Amino acid sequence: MAEPRWGIVATVKAPMAEVLGFAAHHLDLGAHRLYIYLDEDAPATEQRLASHPRIRVKQTGPVYWARRNGRPEKHQSRQFVNTRHALNRKPEVDWLAHIDVDEFLISDGDLPEKLAVLPEDCLCARVRPVEALADPDGGAGSWFKAFHVPRAERQAAAERVFPTWGRYLPGGFLSHVAGKLFVRTGRGLKLRIHNCEADGVQNPGEQPLPGTELCHLHARTWEDWIASYRYRLAHGSYRAELNPQVPQEMGGGLSHHDLFRRIEAEGGEAALRAFYDEVCVATPERRAALEAEGLLRQHDLDLPARIARHFPG
Repeated sequence: MAEPRWGIVATVKAPMAEVLGFAAHHLDLGAHRLYIYLDEDAPATEQRLASHPRIRVKQTGPVYWARRNGRPEKHQSRQFVNTRHALNRKPEVDWLAHIDVDEFLISDGDLPEKLAVLPEDCLCARVRPVEALADPDGGAGSWFKAFHVPRAERQAAAERVFPTWGRYLPGGFLSHVAGKLFVRTGRGLKLRIHNCEADGVQNPGEQPLPGTELCHLHARTWEDWIASYRYRLAHGSYRAELNPQVPQEMGGGLSHHDLFRRIEAEGGEAALRAFYDEVCVATPERRAALEAEGLLRQHDLDLPARIARHFPG
């Protein structure tokens, strides 16, 4: 029996080097197909991506959206439409994952082998994230923080590792802890950002995908994070409509939006920087605390070398 083929669908709006790094990494990992939807007019990026035989790239311009009742205002809604488009096409892969341009799959073994042993009634497999930590010198590093899946254990560890702010952050994460899903294609599944549905059943037969993590470069450097901060606060993962990720009864009760508003109101950008330094920098003390909890990871993505391999010149 042939090993299952897998692929990725992503809606991207990023500089060409970042998009090529994302694509090259997953091609290196063995993706059979990448379905990349460009969320802005980027002809040079489109041309480079289209030159690779395992990539299907689509420019989501006025013609594309005119055929789909107009362009949704929220980027999350545009992701849903593009993911549905990829799932509804003639299947070229057996498993498909929706991930973002700042997320990178890592596997400790052959990914198709892991997918092949999942039972037939497992229609989706979850990959949990690890979140990037910056080097103390201010640059992007190779360190990541993980978290415990059981919520009580997760929060206890977060408060030990991040004593000031851990109580408000799930596992000490600024981004999601839900992770992303691989779903079987051709089964009528509706794939959302963190979950899927079939015939009214959410995440049918879900199992964790062992030995696989999702490296999330959510706050790779202070400069990257503060540059994205305003957008995330207004429209993205820190927007006001989202609920607290740590409930009141566990010592949290503040949404990311309200937490950051409070920090900034009390001390401006300097207070945000102090927050970032505690939660997102791989100081020796922070690495030791994470390692003591079994939550320290190191992954060298080496994106320039991967780009040179798959997009020479």
